[in-house]
Amino acid sequence: MPRPETPLLTVDIVIELPPPRAGIVLIERKNPPHGWALPGGFVDPGETVETAAAREALEETGLEVRLRALLGCYSDPRRDPRGHTASVVYVASARGEPRARSDASRACV
Repeated sequence: MPRPETPLLTVDIVIELPPPRAGIVLIERKNPPHGWALPGGFVDPGETVETAAAREALEETGLEVRLRALLGCYSDPRRDPRGHTASVVYVASARGEPRARSDASRACV
């Protein structure tokens, strides 16, 4: 039986850092679509969205996060220029200095 065409599942993470660097972590994307964004990415097969959020945060910022709350799910088909995605967004906390890694060319607070 053919698989139905469905949106791709992604995660985004609002990472809050405590003082003295208090703020939200953003990354500058290394790959299209370029620009500043929340850390995040695609959920791998067999992976939970919670695990994907922690993995993507670590891969893109070098920060180990503690997921604190589910912020929402955003699924407007026009939201991502690469195609229709459904993004599960978490609020998380972390300590340390974000470092650009993986798909990020820069990370800042």
